[in-house]
Amino acid sequence: MDTEFAQVIDHDVTTITCVCGNTVGNEGLIQANSEGIPVYGGSDTPVPAGLAVWPEDEDLYTLCPSCGRVYRDAIIEETGTAPVALQVDVSTGPVAEAIRVHWSLDL
Repeated sequence: MDTEFAQVIDHDVTTITCVCGNTVGNEGLIQANSEGIPVYGGSDTPVPAGLAVWPEDEDLYTLCPSCGRVYRDAIIEETGTAPVALQVDVSTGPVAEAIRVHWSLDL
């Protein structure tokens, strides 16, 4: 299978236009870990159930909650390209629950 690429401007992960057409300003994109699970970036509070801990190595990914495509931020920042790293199920299971928890937070 050929690698899919999202559109990105100037090595900036906030400018991703997912393969499905979703953007930060549309349905939103979520910072995630290498498994596509949304991470918690809150300060000194415990990580809410369902979310992943912010990675100590800061190896972040961007999850499209519309289609489940996941992009590695370091590749985008380094190369200015946004290849799909993996795709996860956003309709059921742990990722779907983590997305629900993420959107319910008042950050």
